[in-house]
Amino acid sequence: MELSLLSTQGFVQSVAEALAAVMKIEVEIVDSELLRVAGTGRLRSEVGVKQKRGFVNSFVLKTGEIFLVSDPGNHLLCSACDLKGSCFYMSGVFCPITVDGKSIGLISLVSFTKEQSDILLDNYENIKSFILKMAELLATKVKEEENLQRLKITSNNLKAIVDSIQEGIIAIDKLGTITDFNVAASDILRLGRNEVMGRRVQDAFPSLLGSKILKVHEQILERVVTYQSGKKRLQLISSAFPITVNNEFHGAVESFRLVSDVQRVASRIGFTNYKTSFDEILGNSVLISQVKEKAYKVAVGESTVLIDGESGTGKELFARAIHSESSRSKKPFVAINCCAIPDNLLESELFGYDEGAFTGAKHGGKAGKFELANGGSVFLDEIGEMPLYLQAKLLRVLQERQIDRVGGVRSIDLDIRIIAATNKNLGKMVKEGEFREDLYYRLHVIPITIPPLRDRKEDIPCILEHFLSKFNRLMNKSFEGFTPEALDLLMHYPWQGNVRELQNIVEYTCNLETHNRITIESLPLRVRQYKCNLTDNIYSFGARLSDKVREVELTALTEALQCCGTTVEGKEKIAEILGISRATLYRKLKEHNLL
Repeated sequence: MELSLLSTQGFVQSVAEALAAVMKIEVEIVDSELLRVAGTGRLRSEVGVKQKRGFVNSFVLKTGEIFLVSDPGNHLLCSACDLKGSCFYMSGVFCPITVDGKSIGLISLVSFTKEQSDILLDNYENIKSFILKMAELLATKVKEEENLQRLKITSNNLKAIVDSIQEGIIAIDKLGTITDFNVAASDILRLGRNEVMGRRVQDAFPSLLGSKILKVHEQILERVVTYQSGKKRLQLISSAFPITVNNEFHGAVESFRLVSDVQRVASRIGFTNYKTSFDEILGNSVLISQVKEKAYKVAVGESTVLIDGESGTGKELFARAIHSESSRSKKPFVAINCCAIPDNLLESELFGYDEGAFTGAKHGGKAGKFELANGGSVFLDEIGEMPLYLQAKLLRVLQERQIDRVGGVRSIDLDIRIIAATNKNLGKMVKEGEFREDLYYRLHVIPITIPPLRDRKEDIPCILEHFLSKFNRLMNKSFEGFTPEALDLLMHYPWQGNVRELQNIVEYTCNLETHNRITIESLPLRVRQYKCNLTDNIYSFGARLSDKVREVELTALTEALQCCGTTVEGKEKIAEILGISRATLYRKLKEHNLL
């Protein structure tokens, strides 16, 4: 901040008038840019106007020393002035105003009459001492104003910071009077700032920590407190800190947040909320490309999606990609495996619970995963495993976008998108009474079926290379690829566990392989056994084929002999019709005992 006489212009003018009244001499005060800040007598009309010449003033500002001009126009400094010899004043004293070693302006005592000049020159030493004190007074005032402005800026900055944070803040003085109440506190407690400012904290918020810290004068950390006003009842996590100066208590600050907000933030930190793009879904086959294209189109909407596919096909990967491409991508993605949570805990995990809902319920209650996902997407994996009694509650979420906590008395509005997944035939489950029909149709708005890996085998090489590169990096290895024999076997392997099984097999081989390429010998036993079974099946098929050929040959030769006869001429005709030599015909007739 630049020091300026203009910041205290009123005070500067009063000093100039006091000097003029005491000394009977005209006074002019200018800043470092020669702008007239104050003046008396004939100089007052020039206030706000910049000096055109100011040779003496510039010299004094530069040197920082008081200067006496007793013969204007004849001094060396006046040589460049166009008023030389006809100066408008008879004598003058010019005193710099200095702050921290820097001249920020000066005081000019100017005489326009011989009487004024005599007063100035005859009493110069006394005037010099006095004017130096006045310059010091002005410097102090400017410095105070600068400090005051800095304090105002700091105060405004602190207020902006306090109002920008998400925690509610209440400040009190040593008597308990509320001196500050930030925007977050107003939002959380649903009270206007004017409703609480100036009130005693003991009266306004008797259950909060501010009342307690007035007695103990010690910090109180992370206590769960209840704020209640009429039917309004809020659970808060609060901390209070005393304000002391020289070990003397001067007040306190209390900060707080809703328990539900703290739980939501803590839970979100635990979620793997990484983003997935459709480009990360490996494969360029026609089947997988069609599925990715469809999923990409529906991602921008809000409709419920049901992803169907065998275990290990990448249903959650598709769900995350849909979320990442949607308008909700910056909000939470909460994945819930419906078969991984015990039935007796699933309801409270999904919908949350209020304090006292059951024995062992947390103080302040707990937000469920639907609440934690508010604004984002919920991925319900293995939806076919959800108990029937919870399916009804899920149906309400889909229909009304509301939930009721376990033990709760009010409904909570939700803004979420549901993406469900299953590896079961939900349509068949509906017919067998194992899945609600109304829920099935609510979920089945946009069905997406992910093909199994065995139906898109052209994608296997690129997926193998992807995971090989991944485990090379994780294990600090450098496998160059797969041998032709190993790759051929993996191309024919049925992959009942789909991409997940493929990933596990690549990880297995990377741990055991000692060569620079993955060989058949390092593959798991079940894969190698599949090769043996495949070979046995080929041999068995070959034997069956040979029997079929013999059977067909016998039938054809028997019918030919019946048609053409067994004479030499007849056999020659048979050989010609079959396109074989007579010797080959006689050999086959002998093999089938037809000679």
